[in-house]
Amino acid sequence: MVHTKQQKISNAFIFVLLCIGAIVMIAPLLWMVSTSFKDRQDVFALPPNWIPAVFHFNKYQEIWTAGPLLSGIINSLIVALTVTIIGTITSSLAAFAFAKLRFPYKNQIFLLLLSSMMIPYPAVMISQFIMFSEWGWVDTLLPLIVPGLFGNIIMIFFLRQYLYSIPNAIIEAAKIDGTSYFGIYARIIFPLIKPAIAAQLILWFMGIWNDYLPPILYLNSPEIQTLQIVIANFNANYAIQSDYPLIMAASVVSLLPILIIFLIFQRQIIESVAISGVKG
Repeated sequence: MVHTKQQKISNAFIFVLLCIGAIVMIAPLLWMVSTSFKDRQDVFALPPNWIPAVFHFNKYQEIWTAGPLLSGIINSLIVALTVTIIGTITSSLAAFAFAKLRFPYKNQIFLLLLSSMMIPYPAVMISQFIMFSEWGWVDTLLPLIVPGLFGNIIMIFFLRQYLYSIPNAIIEAAKIDGTSYFGIYARIIFPLIKPAIAAQLILWFMGIWNDYLPPILYLNSPEIQTLQIVIANFNANYAIQSDYPLIMAASVVSLLPILIIFLIFQRQIIESVAISGVKG
């Protein structure tokens, strides 16, 4: 009885802490949405008004003419979809090779790839910029697309762990039947790891969509800039004018695709991370 009572008190305390943490995390998001519907003067009202007395929707019309928001969305979609679709194929092929094939120095090569995760991007961005500049890729989307086409080491790692749960006997039976390695991947491996691929693809898409540092390095022309650079320019240009509702409206529009994707696929994301951590 005493143990049960202590457990209830502990659970209640944890629940209260989680609620406080959730409020702290969601409050800025709610304030951003609320501000996007306010007038300029209402933003600085004291005490703050979380719910505007009058909802102004005109800022959601102004954002399309105040800056290249539409082209930013299109450019971000081009980069994110191209990299995630092609990069997922190459990453899953690499994971299949590291998990199920036998070749010399397999583990050493995989550890070398994993060690690259410890190298921060600022350590290589200058050399990358010089290389891409010599190739004439600056102010194009190529520096953002081409490197990702060769795969993502984080996705390779998680898919490799997931593939360890698949019996080798299935692959050996397919090889006896004369199926090639690409046939094994396409007909057996890929259908089995679809849930893990879907979750990792979504996480990768979200990361590329929110990426800021590489685009700010390589993209100069407004018509070629990605969405996050456009939002940063909104902040630089309109914060001086105290037009925070316009900035927040643009931020809400940029957030919507990621929020919708996460709400739809949150179960697959959580399950994939849990399964990849348990199996292998």
